[in-house]
Amino acid sequence: MKNTAEIANRFREVILNGTWIANTNFKDQLENLDWKIAVSPIQNLNTIAALAQHIHYYIKGINQVFKGGTLDIKDKFSFDFPPIDSQEQWETFLSKFWNDTEEFASLVEQMPDEKLDEGFVDIKYGTYRRNIEAMIEHSYYHLGQIVLIKKKLIN
Repeated sequence: MKNTAEIANRFREVILNGTWIANTNFKDQLENLDWKIAVSPIQNLNTIAALAQHIHYYIKGINQVFKGGTLDIKDKFSFDFPPIDSQEQWETFLSKFWNDTEEFASLVEQMPDEKLDEGFVDIKYGTYRRNIEAMIEHSYYHLGQIVLIKKKLIN
């Protein structure tokens, strides 16, 4: 298997369909979640919706680079989203999240393996491999938070 196919599948695992590392994934945790739970605050923690939107923000921004565009995402804006006020808005967001995740994975799969070791936009950001792996690790980090917050809200 190509390295790019392997890393793309690892990315799909954390968001769409895996259970090997965390025994769950974003889709499993969010797909049938009521929007009111997703936007419910607990103490000073981010909401489930904010964490999911945060990960999606980075996926969408990196997709733009993968397609030849500029890197426009900024950490300072990575939690700035309009409120979700209905189940329909929540489901619309989730649909975009799943679609953009699949696009990310497909774009990685289409890369030649050599691209993984090239500089990502600017050498200060490291390589493509480092940025893709960072997205996987970042996603698992926030998936863990979502699981814990969800348990506190539902149990």
